[in-house]
Amino acid sequence: MEKNKKSQKNISGKINASANKKIRRPPVVVIMGHIDHGKSTLLDYIRKTNIVDSESGGITQRISAYEVTNKDSSGVDRRITFLDTPGHEAFKKIRSCGANIADIAILVISAEEGVKEQTLEALKCIRENKMPFIIAINKIDKISANLEKTKQNLLENEIYLEGAGGDIPFIPISAKTGSGVSELLDMMLLIADIEDISGNLEIKASGVVIESSLDNQKGISATLIIKNGTLENGMFIVSEDNIAPIRIMENFRGEKINKASFSSPVRVFGFNKIPDAGLPFSSFHTKKEAEKALAQTDKKVLYIKNNQDENKLLEIPIILIADVFGAIDAMEYEIKKLKSDSIKIKIINKSVGAISEGDIKTAYSGKGALIIGFNTKIDTPARNLARQLNVEIKIFDVIYKISEWLEKIMKERTPKAEMKEKTGSAKILKIFSKLKDKQVLGGKILEGEFLLKENVNIMRRGENIGKGEIINLQQNKINVKQISDGGEFGAQIKARVEIFAGDIIEGFIMIKK
Repeated sequence: MEKNKKSQKNISGKINASANKKIRRPPVVVIMGHIDHGKSTLLDYIRKTNIVDSESGGITQRISAYEVTNKDSSGVDRRITFLDTPGHEAFKKIRSCGANIADIAILVISAEEGVKEQTLEALKCIRENKMPFIIAINKIDKISANLEKTKQNLLENEIYLEGAGGDIPFIPISAKTGSGVSELLDMMLLIADIEDISGNLEIKASGVVIESSLDNQKGISATLIIKNGTLENGMFIVSEDNIAPIRIMENFRGEKINKASFSSPVRVFGFNKIPDAGLPFSSFHTKKEAEKALAQTDKKVLYIKNNQDENKLLEIPIILIADVFGAIDAMEYEIKKLKSDSIKIKIINKSVGAISEGDIKTAYSGKGALIIGFNTKIDTPARNLARQLNVEIKIFDVIYKISEWLEKIMKERTPKAEMKEKTGSAKILKIFSKLKDKQVLGGKILEGEFLLKENVNIMRRGENIGKGEIINLQQNKINVKQISDGGEFGAQIKARVEIFAGDIIEGFIMIKK
């Protein structure tokens, strides 16, 4: 009995010791908001580098993560990890992933424009993830900035700031000049302390995959955010059904490291297949432990199949190729926005890296699939083979341009619906003769015109009783190809129904729309 109590005491002591090893960890921060409200400029100022001006279309095209150091109120240097998430609508999936990874969100709102569509979308994402957040009212250096109007706009959208009936902290800033940015960083650290963001350095690392890519020399890599614990070279990572020994580990600067701890972004090499962005990962000291964990993991269905009958839709097969796997998700999201009742975009393959001869062959065998690249290149043999096989390749550096181009392709390939267009109507005045299915008659144009070889509807008392074709057309006993202007005419009409004086014939042509 005494031994039992002693054993329980030891276990309890170990649990308490483990709990006591939790220490304050750096917060992971995601910057969100409407496009062009200054998210990238803010991050750029914080990092003291310049990536914004070189971005195509003014949109940050990659997801990544960076660490910065800021002194707290006690003068102690403290780390903050920022997720650099693209702000365009196409990156909604990645932004949602970012919200799940982050501890704190910064919602950037322009003092010129106020609350916009993506502001509300970002706010919804933040609230669904129950994340503490700070409002950064940006562009206060602009002449057209109106801080009070922006606050009122926030209130109208049920965003209640501190000092205005709510508890949401806000900082007026200029991401361009840096005004207010120091206060914003201080506020992040204050919230991190209030929220008691902590972790344990002595446990095995776990976190989230935020990006994956293929390097021709180093192989498949994944960018990870460690949310807890410590990761070391030689450990094994498990993410869903993917297992990888850590062969190379780099910090956010691209420098090789042997160890990384919680809140750090790291790039890890050693995967045998590309892991999906947004999935959690765990780490293990031995391959046996990793394989055991993998065997116990219930595989989830990641993609919901569309059960609707799509057999009647015309398909446009496409192949997606990008520089990083996270961009593939964004491409898919953008493409899914395209809607058509008669045509379907079908992704038959997707990969990362340069466009190769294998991709060209896949496209050629895939019933003339289109190859769409993003921030990637095509090697010379592949280019030559594409010309030879007449495979169409289009490479973009701005995500939303993909849907614009595909929309044009869809319009070109969409089967045109045939519609009747009325050209004119005439009243039948007299029947001259009838031989089998041909009748010679006289009439007068009521509106529009009639053409030789034109089809007509035969109307009697407002009802369509049949169809016919004008096989001869005369005016003043002279053969003509067209009659209009209210004139009288003679015609021979081929029809299965008998036409009588008083009937109305309506000419029509079939057009494609």
